[in-house]
Amino acid sequence: MNARGKFLIGSGIIIVTLVALAYVGYTQSKTYYHTISELPTLNGTSLHQRMRVSGNVRNGSITHPDGHVNFVLEEEGKQLTVSYVGRDPLPDTFKDGAQALVEGQVMPDGRFTADQVQAKCASKYEATPGAAPAAAQPGQSTNNSSTPASGNKS
Repeated sequence: MNARGKFLIGSGIIIVTLVALAYVGYTQSKTYYHTISELPTLNGTSLHQRMRVSGNVRNGSITHPDGHVNFVLEEEGKQLTVSYVGRDPLPDTFKDGAQALVEGQVMPDGRFTADQVQAKCASKYEATPGAAPAAAQPGQSTNNSSTPASGNKS
């Protein structure tokens, strides 16, 4: 076999391998967003796909058994029991009543096993009604005049 033939065969093997790796990476990284209300209606392959589900953490439902964290998400009167088994620490904003987005899979017993949890507490960042605007941060000026702040004159 000549050098050109070997080169074409080697190039073909590399291209096929790269395409296969890209396809596998794409299919494994896909996640679908579902609401808690939709979960009971899923069947077949839909149940075995990675998915994201969001809701509010029910007050008093967070427990820390060995190696994982259990809690209940609520949305529109529906509940979903979640078991977080990820290695990353939970966010500081993850607490009772917080909005949470979990990513993982539904187990055959109906429990959701999450390997990622994102949480937010919107009220922490909202302005208090009727409160005065926040004070200026260091380096910012509250002076609205067009006069330069420095003493340099041009």
